[in-house]
Amino acid sequence: MKRALITGITGQDGRHLAEFLVGKDYQVFGLIRGQNNPKALLVQEENPALELVGGDLQDLSSLIAAVEQVQPDEVYNLGAISFVQLSFKQPELTADITGLGVLRMLEAIRVVGGTQNNPIRFYQASSSEMFGKVRETPQTESTPFHPRSPYGVAKVFGHYTTVNYREAYGLHASSGICFNHEGPRRGLEFVTRKVTNGVARIKLGLQSTISLGNLDSSRDWGYAGDYVAAMWLMLQQPEPDDYVIATGETHTNRELLDAAARCAGFDDWEPLVTRDPRFERPAEVDLLVGDAKKLQEKLGWQPKVGFEELVRIMYEHDLVEEAARAS
Repeated sequence: MKRALITGITGQDGRHLAEFLVGKDYQVFGLIRGQNNPKALLVQEENPALELVGGDLQDLSSLIAAVEQVQPDEVYNLGAISFVQLSFKQPELTADITGLGVLRMLEAIRVVGGTQNNPIRFYQASSSEMFGKVRETPQTESTPFHPRSPYGVAKVFGHYTTVNYREAYGLHASSGICFNHEGPRRGLEFVTRKVTNGVARIKLGLQSTISLGNLDSSRDWGYAGDYVAAMWLMLQQPEPDDYVIATGETHTNRELLDAAARCAGFDDWEPLVTRDPRFERPAEVDLLVGDAKKLQEKLGWQPKVGFEELVRIMYEHDLVEEAARAS
């Protein structure tokens, strides 16, 4: 039985990946910070096979101890300060966890090492936000980075640190450059979930409007459940590498509102939305769309859930959840 250690286990991707790996007969361990983490009970109830271990991406010694305890075959580093807007308010914390946290985890793997016949394999969750002010469209593995947020800058550091440890120490270390991927487990602060949850609450008469920032930014949105399969595929390859994970389609926030409104049976979403400049970034990323040809051709990965289906899955989940909460 293979053993996997996942950081960011309480986040959307960590929960999807743990579920996916348990389905492939892995013994799965989730790194969790602190004894009173409010989401610890949630993830264990959701996935009883999951085992939690203590560790902190801000503390190298705790990561070495966790890797020594688990003796994983694979480590998936999904932990980060992942809300881009928050990174402008807490840039130092973002740099420490999202950037230096990658360095600390790689160093822990280098120190512990695994066995000669079975070295530890490492996956880094890189981000399309690294491209920022894009130099070309669509973006590929070779597109230059121009991050436009402290989050994007920290992710660039983590990405190149992964490349460096691969080249300097021979680690099986791969990065997935993930474009936006969503689902019902996405936090309410993210625009996709904010829209589907807000439309569901309006449908139920629980609120009247949704406050949003820029409606014209375009993103390549996929389903998180599809993307974790790509993460796993990368660590099954004989050689490590970097891959874009994307659908190749782009949609604006207006199109997101269109899709959610159709799900709810609303003809026009305009009266349901108020503009609030507090939700606009100091430096906006206008267009992100990925080219996942390398991943598709070398690893055989294809996204299964399209944009309209993704929005419907999220809306229907929120409708049921909000109705239950209100009853």
